[in-house]
Amino acid sequence: MKKTTLFIILTAFLLFGCSSYQSSDNNTENDYLDFSQRDDQFEGGIKMIPIQTPKGEFKVWTKRVGNNPKMKVLLLHGGPGMTHELYSCFDGYFPAEGIEYIYYDQLGSYYSDQPEDQDLWTIDRFVDEVDQVRAALGLNQDNFYLFGQSWGGMLAMEYALKHQDKLKGLIISNMMASLDEYEKYAKEVLGPQMPKEVFQEILRIEEEEDFDNPNYEALLMEHHYQYHVLRMPLDEWPEAVIRSLTHVNPNIYVYMQGHSEFGITAGATLKGWDRRADLKNISVPTLVIGAGHDTMDPKHMEWMATEVQDGKYLFCPDGSHLAQYDDQKVFFEGLIKFIKDVDSRGK
Repeated sequence: MKKTTLFIILTAFLLFGCSSYQSSDNNTENDYLDFSQRDDQFEGGIKMIPIQTPKGEFKVWTKRVGNNPKMKVLLLHGGPGMTHELYSCFDGYFPAEGIEYIYYDQLGSYYSDQPEDQDLWTIDRFVDEVDQVRAALGLNQDNFYLFGQSWGGMLAMEYALKHQDKLKGLIISNMMASLDEYEKYAKEVLGPQMPKEVFQEILRIEEEEDFDNPNYEALLMEHHYQYHVLRMPLDEWPEAVIRSLTHVNPNIYVYMQGHSEFGITAGATLKGWDRRADLKNISVPTLVIGAGHDTMDPKHMEWMATEVQDGKYLFCPDGSHLAQYDDQKVFFEGLIKFIKDVDSRGK
């Protein structure tokens, strides 16, 4: 009996060891980190992608992290005119889950070409740019998840409305479907949370278009940004966020969004943008992310998830506009679960 028992134990051990070795031999971690068969190996995943525009050819900066033939996430930054650096914290979560992701600076942003022709700063041209980036990176309906936050969320909605046949999943993070509703929420809900005299002074500066007034930025920093943009004391803001703010292209930001933090400045090209009535046409699996202290109305974003045909809502109760930092665990657990759930459908 002892010999038989020993034989069974040894056999089980050898079988288990063989099975483990087989798993190791096909090690997904090794595959995930393997650049050897990639055309971006030379620069460790960085690729400058040529973009055709009505004003000629330019190049945009991208950087792929990891390999996964079924889950590839293209990250659209906010702004307009910010940078991919806002998403540096994705390094702390996606690799462990085997999710491939692509950093990307849109045309005009810091790491990409920065032409000065304002005719380039239109939603339609940015949508076309995203599709050219998609094609250059080999993203398609079998693997392509599009993540957009703030302006990037607006761009992601626009892309889905035109090209959702190319998508596997869509993530709209911290972005409402109407800029008029955003402005209303900022002025009627967020502004009055400030001391009365502070809010009145901010509105006075905006009404007089005195945006170069140093008091304007100082008041926003002290009474708005650290409560609704990134819910941390300013001296604790992550280095990557500070870097992105330092690298912002103000020419694009002001031209499209304007100066104001409580709505879209008159004359800015995004003024009046509204896609509420069109959300029902988005059929691709969609995750909408909202946060309890966001600059955007979380109830509106919850509603958005019910308007798309296949939507889910992720609420980050302790988060603000950059919930990937100030409600990080909830944000990434929900985001990763959505990506993997969609992948498990076999689409």
